[in-house]
Amino acid sequence: MGRGAGTPGGVIHLVVLDNEAVRALRDPAHPGHRQVVSQTQVIAGRKRRAAAIEIAVPAAVRAEAGWDRTSPAWAFPNRLRIADIPLDTAAANTAAAIRARTGVSVADAHIGAAIQSAPADQITVISSDPGDIRRIAGDRKITITTI
Repeated sequence: MGRGAGTPGGVIHLVVLDNEAVRALRDPAHPGHRQVVSQTQVIAGRKRRAAAIEIAVPAAVRAEAGWDRTSPAWAFPNRLRIADIPLDTAAANTAAAIRARTGVSVADAHIGAAIQSAPADQITVISSDPGDIRRIAGDRKITITTI
């Protein structure tokens, strides 16, 4: 993600979902469901106003949460246009280093790799574990929305 023609000099904002946030999106009975849905609706509204904002989920988080984009059980989250963050070679190397240093899960380590490599000016992580998110963020300034 980078500065595009529609965002000259504008702030780029990346919102990343953790495993619990993904699970909350799928399950209306989850205690965090309303909060995560509300956050994604706010983001969708900003996107419609051409704000440079993207909501994304690392592929390892999606796998850990069981989010199969082909399954009808995930129809609601699929409609929210949440981008996947791939686990490519560079991200895997960064995630492996984060995991070795902190002992977090592979999915959390992938979140850390996404945070550390994001060209975004603003990064928000929607998470149930702010302590782990702070540890994996490295020296990046982030905002954590706790569910």
